[in-house]
Amino acid sequence: MGKKHYYGIVAVIMVFWFVISFITNIIGPLIPDIIDNFHLSHLALAAFIPTSFFLAYAVISIPAGIMIEKFGQKAVLLAGFTLPLLGSLLFAFIPTFTVILISSFTIGLGMAMLQTVINPMTRVAGGEENFAFFSVMGQLVFGAASFVSPLVYSSLVQQLTGQKALSPVGGILSRFTPESLPWVSLYWLFAGILILMVVVTIFIKFPEMELQDDEKSGGIASYKELLQNKYVYLFFLGILCYTATEQGVANWISKFLMDYHSLDPQTTGASVVGQFWGLMSIGCIVGLVALRLWDSKKVLRVACVLALAALLTALLGNAKMALIGFPAFGFSISVMYSIVFSLALNSVSKHHGSFAGILCTGIVGGALGPLVVGWLSDLMGLRFGMMFVCLTVAYIFSIGIWAKPLVENKHKFD
Repeated sequence: MGKKHYYGIVAVIMVFWFVISFITNIIGPLIPDIIDNFHLSHLALAAFIPTSFFLAYAVISIPAGIMIEKFGQKAVLLAGFTLPLLGSLLFAFIPTFTVILISSFTIGLGMAMLQTVINPMTRVAGGEENFAFFSVMGQLVFGAASFVSPLVYSSLVQQLTGQKALSPVGGILSRFTPESLPWVSLYWLFAGILILMVVVTIFIKFPEMELQDDEKSGGIASYKELLQNKYVYLFFLGILCYTATEQGVANWISKFLMDYHSLDPQTTGASVVGQFWGLMSIGCIVGLVALRLWDSKKVLRVACVLALAALLTALLGNAKMALIGFPAFGFSISVMYSIVFSLALNSVSKHHGSFAGILCTGIVGGALGPLVVGWLSDLMGLRFGMMFVCLTVAYIFSIGIWAKPLVENKHKFD
């Protein structure tokens, strides 16, 4: 008899992905406001905000896997929502540059814990043969939430600056938000959403779902065994390159459009960032179909070629080409994370929980990507700095050549 599937839990996981994404990917649209309001003289300083967020993944991902074994999935889920709640409230009450770094790190700790829980949970709930499919579905939800959050940011800023009539939510948030920092209202909104998630997690009745031995986060011995496998390092680098790719572009789109094409970051910039994530959702839908038709490695290679073409169009073309190229880049990279993650877990025969912790640590690439782009941009301009992403995409392309998974994704054509 096959392993039992829990599709209700898969649906709950999709809600978790929405909340994670809604909060995680708002930094990019905020970068121009942060630079202006906190009077930052170097782009690399602004890059420290996403860097502090993603550094948390390096700190907590492996310990989170161990905590799942010791305290259970529900306890780690609660901690994963509570830490971002505290981080959001901290910055909402004390909106300074130093505090936003601390807040971003605290929020990142919680998000890393959540992802460490829900990735192996997806594999168990939906079945390993469907892992790539449900992972891409998670990316679809992830992209949809990231499309919504810049639009919410733009609407709130316009409401709190008198450009639009106050909505009921905007009216409430205006009471707590400094007039000179209307975008801080987002952090009050985050706090409200996270309180709801904590309550839902407390009261939702999760079914008994025992992880098999090969799906548990093991002790030190399991990590030692994994670290003797060269593919563990290669896939870790793949996750690092993906998050460096995604965040190295998403966090600088609004600033790039402002600097090179004089486009308003609070309206056009936020809209294009939203389109970036929105096209990522559409790309996930296409990816779901593609993964049912072709081998995931072939899909990955095609995605990389399309991504490079879109990025070069955005960086080297005129304003109209940039407005098309950046969203097209989001479309192209939509399936990369889930395919690399599923290829990785399906390339080892045991210790999947421990391996998931190692892979989630690779999300620290989201810290390195914006920082490297910012540093190169201070030296030679933002256009050149964003070219760095071409290198990370090239490495992801290589995974589609050398990966040898033990379990292939189900597909119709070779």
